[in-house]
Amino acid sequence: MLVGVLPCLALAGAGWWFWPARPAPVPLHLVAGTVHAAVLTPDEASRLTGLTLVPGPRAGAPAPTLAADPASCAVAVGPATEAVFGKNWTGFLSATYQDAGGFGDFTMAQVAGLYPDSTEAAAVLGTLTAGLRSCPAAVRTDQAGHSSRWTYRVDSATHDGVAWTAVQDGGNGWACYRQARLKGSSLLQAGICEAGDGRSTVQAVTARIAAGVTG
Repeated sequence: MLVGVLPCLALAGAGWWFWPARPAPVPLHLVAGTVHAAVLTPDEASRLTGLTLVPGPRAGAPAPTLAADPASCAVAVGPATEAVFGKNWTGFLSATYQDAGGFGDFTMAQVAGLYPDSTEAAAVLGTLTAGLRSCPAAVRTDQAGHSSRWTYRVDSATHDGVAWTAVQDGGNGWACYRQARLKGSSLLQAGICEAGDGRSTVQAVTARIAAGVTG
């Protein structure tokens, strides 16, 4: 039964992008000024997780804000959308991968948003943290019109990062573990969605993304 429902859960649970038939041809490296941001390739992500991951969608701009009920939960239901990253970024990159079996058992998302300065990047992190703290639960509707109910918990928050967990109601343990981190004038995010505990994996992914940002 679980295998049958997980493909839908992966699409709704990832909370980042609707999975299209063909990934957009966006490169995995982003350069803006003196800042160089790089996300893990599918091969690197596979080695880090011990799973065989295949590429899904990439994007060079945040997705539009998702519908949320209540509407005040737009940040929590769409942490990589315009609700958080806005429109003042100078560079943006996201990449999503999933397990090669195609069952939707595991999804990884990586996001890098570059801003004119560290102050503006910190303000974006503030928007994300405040939005998460003010939304314990919400119904999210993705770009495909699929709706699902989620509960949100902030696990830790500091001046330069936030970690949180989103759990899908009735999802047989399906949850998304996410972190955001400031690095200079960049705001980085990583997310792991699975039916297990992805906390340690998302920590490792976030660290690797941050290591690829200089300037």
